[in-house]
Amino acid sequence: MHCPFCGEADTKVIDSRLVAEGDQVRRRRECLSCRERFTTFESAELVMPRVVKQDGTRQPFDEEKLRSGLMKALEKRPVSIEEIDAALNRIKFRLRATGEREVKSMQLGEEVMTELRQLDKVAYVRFASVYRSFQDINEFKEEIERLSANSGEDPVDVAKVLAGNHSSKGKA
Repeated sequence: MHCPFCGEADTKVIDSRLVAEGDQVRRRRECLSCRERFTTFESAELVMPRVVKQDGTRQPFDEEKLRSGLMKALEKRPVSIEEIDAALNRIKFRLRATGEREVKSMQLGEEVMTELRQLDKVAYVRFASVYRSFQDINEFKEEIERLSANSGEDPVDVAKVLAGNHSSKGKA
């Protein structure tokens, strides 16, 4: 690490500490030439895979686009910003954990649906209807039945939640 004061390349670390909940290392350094001290922060550079669209084009991963999609699905639903941020972090973690340099947009959509299914069933069905291009009410009904079967709930109760007759996400 070059000294920011004199430009000397020879500096030594005199103290290291974990900061930012263990996501960064704070280092106090001292220049061996001018004796000035300075602080550096070290964190892992985590590269997200590129997204391969259905038409074959490749785009950089866009966290804001992902957040926007989640926010649209969760509009007027009882889900906190903290829960949304946690879901985003889980999606990014799973994408990085694949170790792949590229990920298909379909896989990204499935990751979003996995998170929405846990966060809010109404948001899940909203997103699924657009993502899977539902053509008629029967496709909504089939998805609600699938959702009910997987959660062990009565499809009528889930349908009531989706119709807006019940706003508690815990009973959805």
